[in-house]
Amino acid sequence: MSDEVKDAGLVAMISSILGGNKRADTIAPPPLTEVPPTAPTNGFEQVAAAIPDEAPAESGNAPSENAPSFAPSATPVATWPVEKPVEPPPKIAATADGKQLLPADAIADLVLGELRKLEDFPATGASVTVYGYRNWNAMITFAPFSTSFPNATRFRQALPDIVFKLRRFVELEV
Repeated sequence: MSDEVKDAGLVAMISSILGGNKRADTIAPPPLTEVPPTAPTNGFEQVAAAIPDEAPAESGNAPSENAPSFAPSATPVATWPVEKPVEPPPKIAATADGKQLLPADAIADLVLGELRKLEDFPATGASVTVYGYRNWNAMITFAPFSTSFPNATRFRQALPDIVFKLRRFVELEV
């Protein structure tokens, strides 16, 4: 077998793996005529279905009259009022010396927020773990290729200073 045939076969295999040689006239999705329904933006919105004003039509009527209409109508849609009970803000527990008691996840978010203020800190791929009890500590790990080795070393060296500062204000809740 000649080298040209081997090269052509190799190129075909690589392009098929990478998704090449796809025809442009493949099945294209039809254009949307209506805007698809979306989910509510928050958990408190409720959407109620329109309540028909008439009783079901008799069987002698045409099926098109009995079929529900999904076209927008000029009549307003009935919605249920949303009433959320007013709750007082949760009290933040504090120790005798005035430190806030926070769970490990909240402390990890605080540490990560302080680390994100450092130059070249990765937007994704960094994880902070808080462990211990009275003398809690934090550990940082990085996903592969999220940062360079010198930067990761610099962030790990900054972590003890951040933990020391936060320990003055925050205590780990168990």
